[in-house]
Amino acid sequence: MQYRELKVPGAWEITPQQYGDPRGVFLEWFKGSVFAEHVGHPLDLVQANMSVSAAGVLRGIHFADVPPGQAKYVVCPKGAVLDVVVDIRVGSPTFGQWDSVLLDDVARRGIYLGEGLGHAFLSLEDDSTVMYLCSTGYNPGGEHGIHPLDPEVGIEWPTVGRDGTPLTYTLSDKDTAAPTLSEAREQGLLPTHEAGAAYVASLGGATP
Repeated sequence: MQYRELKVPGAWEITPQQYGDPRGVFLEWFKGSVFAEHVGHPLDLVQANMSVSAAGVLRGIHFADVPPGQAKYVVCPKGAVLDVVVDIRVGSPTFGQWDSVLLDDVARRGIYLGEGLGHAFLSLEDDSTVMYLCSTGYNPGGEHGIHPLDPEVGIEWPTVGRDGTPLTYTLSDKDTAAPTLSEAREQGLLPTHEAGAAYVASLGGATP
C-alpha cells in the first residue's frame, strides 16, 4: 500500500497492492497501522457512508466545522469518480488550492482528507459507488458547502465520462445554492488553518 501526500497538506492518495488470480482480486483498501504510520495518527472510525451516482452527478464542495471537523477516507469500488480536495483553511499557505485523485474499479485507489478540508467529486459513469470512512458522525448544523463550479477555486472538472460521452453536470439544490469561496469566507463559515492544525496535533499528528 503506497501513500502519496497531495499538494494540499493533510490529504493523501492511497494506492493498494492488488492480488489477482483466476477467481478475481483481493486487496486491503484500508489498514490502520499503515495509515497511522504515514498520516501520524489513527483514523477514529465513527461513521461509514455510501453513495451511488449517475454519470455527471457533482457532489460538494462539502466541509464541516473545526473542531472537530470530519476526516474522510474515500474509495470507489464500482465505476469511476474524479475526487477533489480543496484547501479552505483560512491562513493556510495553500488556501484556495485543490488537487484530485481518480478513484475507480481498476487501480482501486483511495483518498484521505483530513479535518478542515473541502471535498467534492464528479461521477464519470452511471452507478458509480463511493464509500467513505468518517471520523465523526453527520452533524447537519455544522456542515457547509462551497459551489463546486466557483471560478475562484477553478477546479478543472472533466467534460466527458469514462466512455467518452459528454457530461451534463447535475447538482443538488443545496450545492447549487452554495456560496462561493469568497462569500463563505466573508460569512465566517470557513475553518482556520490554526484551528485545523491544533485539532490534528491533539490527535497526535504533525500539523499540516
